[in-house]
Amino acid sequence: MTRPTTDAPSGARAEPPTQAPPDAGSHVAQGVVRESWWQLFVHALRGTGGDPTRGPLVRAITLLAIPMVLEMVMESIFAIVDIFFVSRLGDEAMAGVALTESLLTLIYTAAMGLSIGVTAVVARRTGEDDHDGAARATVQAVTLGVLVAAAVAIVGLVWAEDLLRLMGADEATVRISLPYTQVMLGTNIVIVLLFLQNAAFRGAGDAAVAMRVLWLANGINIVLDPCFIFGLGPFPELGVQGAAVATSIGRGTAVLLQLYTLLRLGGHLQVRVRHLRVQLAVMARIIRLSATGTLQTFIGMASWIGLVRLMAEFGPEALAGYAIAIRVILFAILPAWGLSNAAATMVGQGLGAGDPDRAEQSVWIAAKMNLAFLGPVGLAFLLFAPLIVSAFGGTAEASAYAVACLRIVSVGFVFYAYGMVLTAAFNGAGAVWTPTIINFFCFWLLELPLGWALAYPFGMGPNGIFIAMMVAFSMVAVLGGVLFNRGRWKAAAV
Repeated sequence: MTRPTTDAPSGARAEPPTQAPPDAGSHVAQGVVRESWWQLFVHALRGTGGDPTRGPLVRAITLLAIPMVLEMVMESIFAIVDIFFVSRLGDEAMAGVALTESLLTLIYTAAMGLSIGVTAVVARRTGEDDHDGAARATVQAVTLGVLVAAAVAIVGLVWAEDLLRLMGADEATVRISLPYTQVMLGTNIVIVLLFLQNAAFRGAGDAAVAMRVLWLANGINIVLDPCFIFGLGPFPELGVQGAAVATSIGRGTAVLLQLYTLLRLGGHLQVRVRHLRVQLAVMARIIRLSATGTLQTFIGMASWIGLVRLMAEFGPEALAGYAIAIRVILFAILPAWGLSNAAATMVGQGLGAGDPDRAEQSVWIAAKMNLAFLGPVGLAFLLFAPLIVSAFGGTAEASAYAVACLRIVSVGFVFYAYGMVLTAAFNGAGAVWTPTIINFFCFWLLELPLGWALAYPFGMGPNGIFIAMMVAFSMVAVLGGVLFNRGRWKAAAV
């Protein structure tokens, strides 16, 4: 597998030696950026680092990756904060949260599928310097998202109890978690819009904006979670339902800030009155990409539902342990998705600017940066899993399952560091069918049958399911690397 590492691809378009914009706060002499890492960090947070389609690749990726990583850290904190407080309510409450999160994968599937199309189109239009086209794509995506969220909300509010039973919840779990499930499904529009609008910001290169709105959402969630769960001060004691109320309020506030930024503040992506109309041609283009992207995400998400269903047979303790471990794993993986999202943006904007060599180089650099992050995290999970799990206060049996899951799944982190970036790169290029096929093979044809076989016929129990997860993650990287090197993604139309 060839992995180019130079920052200046030979096929790149000619650029003047001093290409940093006046607001970048850096000095460029013969293409070398002379600025401290602290200055680079500040520019990334402020969104003042310049055009990512120009200049040294490591600098461009870093400017995009820092806010994207912090954005994903904020997204993962949602999950960690909720499970931290809910774990104080018992295994049934945690099992209910795990089952609800599995149901929410349908919403995440729609939101992430649409986000794939939005990022690809907005990034390509931005690379082409077509900012009106980027704004039109954003408006059409939001329209689609609202329609999808409304349909899911109706289903969730009416059939929440039936859905929990279908997922294998016992009577105690249904009784405790039903209010949580109804709130989360009924307010799913804030999840969808948060995903879509942040995807548009990232595609346009406004990663710092996406980061800031999630900071706001998480700050509100962290404050309100214990207040609504335990009834602190003037707040009502809602139990597990309080976690859903706090999360929905935090995300809803972030969505309002996103809309204000799009309509009033502006940036690389600015929506004006002339963009606020349905444009079927633009919507059809997004649907074409997003339909495949949604199928791709559904394949991955449905495998999580299948794993939960397999796990439910081993009782609420196994489900609670699985819930703890998955939240911790997501806490580690979501920041790594920040680097992957940076690669997707670089690929889309690079192809839009007519520079496929730069797009390819950026992917390998981002993959190595991701490995440098996820490798040590996986090692920490192997060594310190009991200490990490102990912070969540589960029962001894649930904690034992969580420790086993952390240690087994983390073995695949070295491979998945590459798999995540390669998958995002295909999507950023608009070659959405490639990762869809990879997901189908790795998660449906490999992970689920292997998990069932190891857990039941081979008698390994939940550990067999955890091993199947690790094997599937690793295979994503292997197949992704082979197909990426073929280079067909460079000709994808968006």
